[in-house]
Amino acid sequence: MNKIRSLALATTAILLGSATAHAAPSYQFTLTGGYTASWQLSATPTPGDFFSGESFTVWNVSGTFSGASTAVTDLTFFNDARGGGLSLYDFNAAVSLLSTDGPQLYSGSEAAPTFLLGTFVLTVYQETTQYSLTISEIGAVPEPGAMALLLCGLLAVGVVRRLQASQPS
Repeated sequence: MNKIRSLALATTAILLGSATAHAAPSYQFTLTGGYTASWQLSATPTPGDFFSGESFTVWNVSGTFSGASTAVTDLTFFNDARGGGLSLYDFNAAVSLLSTDGPQLYSGSEAAPTFLLGTFVLTVYQETTQYSLTISEIGAVPEPGAMALLLCGLLAVGVVRRLQASQPS
């Protein structure tokens, strides 16, 4: 009985420490100024297309985009060599919604980028109109497998406690 209890407690302790996802957290993007938009992406997105040393594009991003024909656009992020910033493109209407210059919004390569957190000042391409882009962490989402293991561990602890309570002292 003590071995089962020790195993259940050890399993629960391990699972409590590892119940969060190992996947990258999601980030909230909020663009304000003369143009507004908001969307969420993984901190380490998989580009649909990239050009080493220049930019990467994430296709079909869902969100709220002013002037878009649907709630889905393509987002291109530029590195410092290309003027930084980003562009929003409405593929369905075949129209550019916004193209900005500014700081590079990611680290790593264009093939494997990781977004930076913070608030960034962007300007319309070749103009002076300014926008503010805030990138903030939403948090990691627990993986279903980790949650299932956690629940099994908690169930095992409950069974052991119930067995202990039913045995005479």
